Amino acid sequence: MKSCTGYLSLCFTLCLSFVFFISPPLSYAQNAEEKPASQAPRAVRARTTNVDTTTPVTPENSASSSTPSGDPNYILGPEDVIDIDVFDVPELTKTVRVAADGQITLPLIGRVQAAGLTTEQLRQALAEKWGEDYLQDPQVTIFVKEFKAKPVSVIGAVEKPGLYPLTGERTLIEMLSMAGGFGKKGTSAAGRTVVITRKSGFKDLQTVPGMHVRGPDQIEVDLNRLLYAREEGLNIEIKPLDIISVTKADVVYVFGAVKQAGGFVLEDRPSLTVLQAISMAGGFTATAAKGSARILKTHPDGSQTEIPVNLRKVISGKAENTTLAANDTLFVPDSKAKIASARALDASIYTVSGWLIWAR
Repeated sequence: MKSCTGYLSLCFTLCLSFVFFISPPLSYAQNAEEKPASQAPRAVRARTTNVDTTTPVTPENSASSSTPSGDPNYILGPEDVIDIDVFDVPELTKTVRVAADGQITLPLIGRVQAAGLTTEQLRQALAEKWGEDYLQDPQVTIFVKEFKAKPVSVIGAVEKPGLYPLTGERTLIEMLSMAGGFGKKGTSAAGRTVVITRKSGFKDLQTVPGMHVRGPDQIEVDLNRLLYAREEGLNIEIKPLDIISVTKADVVYVFGAVKQAGGFVLEDRPSLTVLQAISMAGGFTATAAKGSARILKTHPDGSQTEIPVNLRKVISGKAENTTLAANDTLFVPDSKAKIASARALDASIYTVSGWLIWAR
């Protein structure tokens, strides 16, 4: 019996030893799972450090790794500044400016033509040149840091006039948006048209309603139809070195015997009637000589024409509601008789008031 019991004990001990032999301790398994990344194999660590997990992958940043700055079809030109990076070769990573002759200078391969090439074409050219004698399958990335070669000028009645880089295909409305939109009414309100000047001309442009050809290198576009009618033919594609000029709104002036004399912006309308102008000026004062108003029209040569207007008859519908064009001035004089009557009335009120005070 003792021998049987001893035999069973020996078997049980051998089984436990076998289990511990083939299974690592639990603490060891946990330590292996919680092993820090710094202890990972060097080859794996080198690969994982080049993955940017903070930037989501989108069609824009995954379509072309060679041009993370924008359109891969952007054509480089003089004064553009580009970052060139060769993967795992920091000695060749460099920021360069395209020279006036269109070339850049790089280590090992010297001067390379850049102007006239797209960023993708330049990337391929550099990979080929470095791959001929120096590197095996070089991974080249190009980033356009500063777009200087193809500016578009936006001037006139816009919020932020200046030079804007043409980094890809842009329409007229997009360029106006880049310039901050139109100027504010109190400073530089926009007029009714925008003029585009192009040195190379508009030979292949198909004209549509709302577009006026002012010359071989200049067209005029109606802003109302462009912005509100949304006619596609007016929203033309902008080319490098174009000049976009938003005309300033015309002004009509009203002064004299009105409550709020000043200049009034026409904005999107070509003219005002005299009654509209009077309404914008707050109406007449008590001493206005409505029958003796006049319009002063200024001609391009600087001369002026004076047109009498009987506003009393215009108000009653017995005379035409004359139109005021850009830079016209409507003058409403004071009536001497009304002024004299007002002064006499003031004097009489002053006298009566004094008599009442002293009579007490």
